[in-house]
Amino acid sequence: MLKQQLIKFFDSLTGKPACKILPSPPVVMDCPPPASILIIRPGGIGDALLLSPAIKEIKRCYPNVFLTILAEKRNAGAFSLIPEIDELWQYDSITQMWAAIRSAPHIVIDTEQWYRLSAVVARLTGAGRLIGFATNERGRLFTDPIPYNHQDYEINSFLNLLIPLKIQLPTELTIPFLTVPSSAQQEACRLLMPLGNRQLVTLFPGASIAPRRWGVEKFHQLAGAINGRNFDVVVIGDKNDLKAGKRIVTKNVSGINLAGQTTLAQSAAIIERSTLLISGDSGILHMAAGLGVASVSLFGPGIADKWAPRGRQHIMINKNVPCSPCTKFGYTPKCANHTVCIKQISVTEVFRAAMRLLPKQ
Repeated sequence: MLKQQLIKFFDSLTGKPACKILPSPPVVMDCPPPASILIIRPGGIGDALLLSPAIKEIKRCYPNVFLTILAEKRNAGAFSLIPEIDELWQYDSITQMWAAIRSAPHIVIDTEQWYRLSAVVARLTGAGRLIGFATNERGRLFTDPIPYNHQDYEINSFLNLLIPLKIQLPTELTIPFLTVPSSAQQEACRLLMPLGNRQLVTLFPGASIAPRRWGVEKFHQLAGAINGRNFDVVVIGDKNDLKAGKRIVTKNVSGINLAGQTTLAQSAAIIERSTLLISGDSGILHMAAGLGVASVSLFGPGIADKWAPRGRQHIMINKNVPCSPCTKFGYTPKCANHTVCIKQISVTEVFRAAMRLLPKQ
């Protein structure tokens, strides 16, 4: 978290003036098929996972292109689920960022939506074609600035970045668009062995920020109700969710708490083996979407139009209170209404949504 704050501070300190000082790149005409493409993707896990359909389209159109990702440490694990990537560098490492700048890619696609530092990095590579979102001063550093709409599903926003490359965009999303490594699948089998062959519902109680958390007690009550329909529950999450997992899976709840015990790829393997995922607005939610697993998602401050999974096997619950959504470009202001947007969602309505999906599997 401290490193993320430092990156944002450095961005605010240097990004804006750099965007104004650096010269705009020359206009480019049609380019030959690229030999190398650098994709910049700082930020969280969810953005990284939803980038997968765009990456697959690039590889479909240019199967021989060498594809490099410049990611942060916190979202780097997500790219283990996207096998089309040839190389991964770390955005929050000065050494690796500089290596990316010096790598001389033919094309750079900056997928960051707001912060300016990534646009500066893209411009410094000297690539012949620079593509990115024109949401502020950053737009002048691209040869191909792309509009950004908060009402577009984020997968579609990322696909729009391919328009300058004359890649024909898919009319329908191919599911699954994530691939779980076999080693992660084997470890998931081992971890889930105590539950035998019972059908599983995976619960993710965590979130990147507190206003997106539904509540541990509600998840505990929900787990008990799910048990009553002959499903075991599995709790996943990082080490920060370990305490919540212990409260959700008690001696009165049939299931297993794996929070803090799995890598990101192993968590994906657990979701892949599950009948349903129940989660708040999170990166883990997008795993279910990318793996073709049904989900019930709980939305409060986030923009559901942009982030909620699409399709009949996904149910999004949103109370649509007047002050919601309030999150924009990853920033959520302090709530004066005690996050009623997420707190008003009841255990009963989440359970009913789950029951609508479970019999269909």
